[in-house]
Amino acid sequence: MSSEPAANASDAPADLAADEARRLKLYAYLDAREHRRTYLWIMRLFASTLLADLSAGEVSAALSAAERRGDIAQGESRVENVITRLKQLVEWGNLVAGRREVVASSIAEFQHGSVRYQVSKLGVRVQRDVDELLRTTEGAREVSRELLPAIAAGLDELLVRLSRASYEHTRDPASESAQKAVERLAEQVTTLFLQHGELAATVRDFYAYLGQVVTRYHLASDEISGFRNLLVEYIQMVVEDVLRYTPAIAEILTRDEFAGATRHLLRLLTPSGSLGRDVERARGRAAADWRELTDWFVDRPGRPSQVTALREATARAIGTLLATVKRATSAGGPEPGRRAELLQLATWFDESTPDQAHTLAAAAFGLYPARHLGPPPEHDGDDEQTPWADGPVVDVLVTVRGRGERTRGRTSRILENPLGREQLLAEARNADARHAAAVAELAAVKGLADVTLSADALGTLCGLLTDAMAQRERATDPGEAVDPVGGLTLRLRPESGGTAVIRTEGGVLELQNTAVEFSTGGAR
Repeated sequence: MSSEPAANASDAPADLAADEARRLKLYAYLDAREHRRTYLWIMRLFASTLLADLSAGEVSAALSAAERRGDIAQGESRVENVITRLKQLVEWGNLVAGRREVVASSIAEFQHGSVRYQVSKLGVRVQRDVDELLRTTEGAREVSRELLPAIAAGLDELLVRLSRASYEHTRDPASESAQKAVERLAEQVTTLFLQHGELAATVRDFYAYLGQVVTRYHLASDEISGFRNLLVEYIQMVVEDVLRYTPAIAEILTRDEFAGATRHLLRLLTPSGSLGRDVERARGRAAADWRELTDWFVDRPGRPSQVTALREATARAIGTLLATVKRATSAGGPEPGRRAELLQLATWFDESTPDQAHTLAAAAFGLYPARHLGPPPEHDGDDEQTPWADGPVVDVLVTVRGRGERTRGRTSRILENPLGREQLLAEARNADARHAAAVAELAAVKGLADVTLSADALGTLCGLLTDAMAQRERATDPGEAVDPVGGLTLRLRPESGGTAVIRTEGGVLELQNTAVEFSTGGAR
């Protein structure tokens, strides 16, 4: 008995994966290798009418007009071809096949008319999304800002209607006034979630477009003014409305009594009759819908709200767009744009003959036989029969299109060099020995005027003098510096009328009104 639940649990992921694979087949006709236009027109035909119930002959007659216009290939409206396409759509799950009794004068007419096809629920949803996608423009979508105050007012109205429906339902659940109160409550819930769904969709679409814009490196001159308005006016307007109405909405959704009111609302809106487990109910009839609505406006520990994400995305987008517009409008600077020059060069290529194009390429990029703009590909796939205009597109690097610099190639690999390493170590040991000898020479000095310092000792002395002089703000202040390696300390002491004379192999250094002292450890 204990092994059966484990077996069912292990089968659940497999069943889920199989269901996902079955549903993903619904999109197969959109990218079919052949007859994609025919499949699209058939699905539009079924999705355009409610409860469409068509035979192969009726579909063929409807496709004949599209064939005459050239929307589908010739011969696709023939009945035998239509039957093949309909069967394929049934296999993918977009259509459902059935039968109906018909009066036919021949066996062929009976076969063509008895089998009827209807669109499946998921199939019509896919086609509806496809048509909406094809109608959508690639520009910015206006955010429905007016829905924010409507949602805030709708939540207040919802609480009022919930209180009225609860009162009427407590008095007499079967009364007409109770039923009307529940209906008005259901209307308000549906309106509220439709408003929120439209608001969330417009915000997602607008910021998806904004993300597409901020990735562009160059802007045309006619686009700059539009993006300025987008920055200065529209984005600021959206964020201000969000900041104005979100606190009121979040305050209602986070009230202690709102959770209990939501549970009571769900009980009132649950139908008395069983609709079945697989029925997809309207939004707002499940606790998950209210959690999703709350998460959109209210921050939770470890899970910021969509309003917070919107503010952060706005700040990032404004910064990126400002940098892009500044780069596009600046006349100078270390990295001026080369968009206009590249467009002019492309025009010259388009208007030139093949011989002129080779000369132009050599003059513009230095593309001689042994020189290339970029490194060669890993696998050479060039086809000498394919014109360059029809060949693969090569990505132009930012350094080339922005500053006109050529590719410098990869950095060199660091090779193992034992002899070089030993040479550097020997030079370092020699430098340490010379520094130690210079420190010892300075430490043994009793009187600077009686000795002549070597070049190494002079270099060490100059370094200590520089550090000691830097500590003196006035000529009467003392100074001190310590060599961190040798432990030698140099002290500068002001002495009126005294002169410190330092003799070296290259000349004599005199320090007026200053006495110089050396010490190592405790000795002076």
